[in-house]
Amino acid sequence: MLLKRLTEACGGPGQEHEVRDLIRSEVTGLVDEIRTDALGNLITVKNGSKSGPRVMLAAHMDEVALMILSIEKSGLLKFSPIGGIDPRVLVAKSVVIGKNRVPGVIGSKPIHLQRPEERQKALTIDELYIDIGASKKEEAEKLVSIGDLAYFTTKFAEIGPDKYKAKALDDRVGCAMLIDILRDNYQFPLYGVFTVQEEVGLRGAGTAAYQVQPDIAIVLEGTTASDVPEIPEHKHATSVGKGPCLTLMDSSVIPDQRLTAKLLKLAAEYNIPVQYRRNTAGGTDAGKIQQSRTGVRVAVVALPCRYIHSPVSVCSKSDYENAVKLVKAFLRSIEEGGEI
Repeated sequence: MLLKRLTEACGGPGQEHEVRDLIRSEVTGLVDEIRTDALGNLITVKNGSKSGPRVMLAAHMDEVALMILSIEKSGLLKFSPIGGIDPRVLVAKSVVIGKNRVPGVIGSKPIHLQRPEERQKALTIDELYIDIGASKKEEAEKLVSIGDLAYFTTKFAEIGPDKYKAKALDDRVGCAMLIDILRDNYQFPLYGVFTVQEEVGLRGAGTAAYQVQPDIAIVLEGTTASDVPEIPEHKHATSVGKGPCLTLMDSSVIPDQRLTAKLLKLAAEYNIPVQYRRNTAGGTDAGKIQQSRTGVRVAVVALPCRYIHSPVSVCSKSDYENAVKLVKAFLRSIEEGGEI
């Protein structure tokens, strides 16, 4: 299954090569041109020589990860998050490190050795380490190096009648959606762009958009769902199972209102459930794409995911299918000469 292969691949910011190679193998034969730029973005082109609006679909390849910063005399590894990770979700989680997938476990001082006041507060990154079974520094140095990235080991699985659980749904769901969309043919220039380093500042999207020079762009993203107990419904940023969501505003972008309205109209026409992303925190590649060159009209179609930026996230199969259906309907409307 495509989403399984994508989520179980490892690719943190700046080290997306494994994911990029997988995507390249999937899109070869679906597009007319494939290239990788200096930053590592994978840019695909369908119908580049045809007339019509130049449309860019973007999804980022990178996932949050942990970078090894030092190897202690004891053989334990100290690390720092790459991307936004809550330290409270890390202790006792299994990881793999580097290209050789060295197994390890995130550890901390045992609770029975903690002082009473220590037990009342969450562990910080400085209090955590990764144990790879080495008994001394020299032994650990044979297995890992400073700068290696550590990744969660969660395996993809279907749970319940309509849910997927996996690591890195942010944003491998967007990558999978983009690949599925590229399977169809279109009669205008379509650029499918798989970007790098989104989790550390939306870096790849800006350089990619500068090259593509799109007229319009849609970002495909996995986003926060907060439909969990003790959070009032009116504070749910998004809810899993209620359809893909459209962004009205976040910390990086205010999307083009006409594009968002067009997507809403198409959703109603094709009976596709949609919702708004109601939390304005965080950002997406749309923020950088919008500011490229003289400006780009952008919209965001996102998939609600519970527990993003953690060892495991949960999303809805039907939300995924409806997101793909919505974007395809938008692209078909362009072919039919609809106003954009």
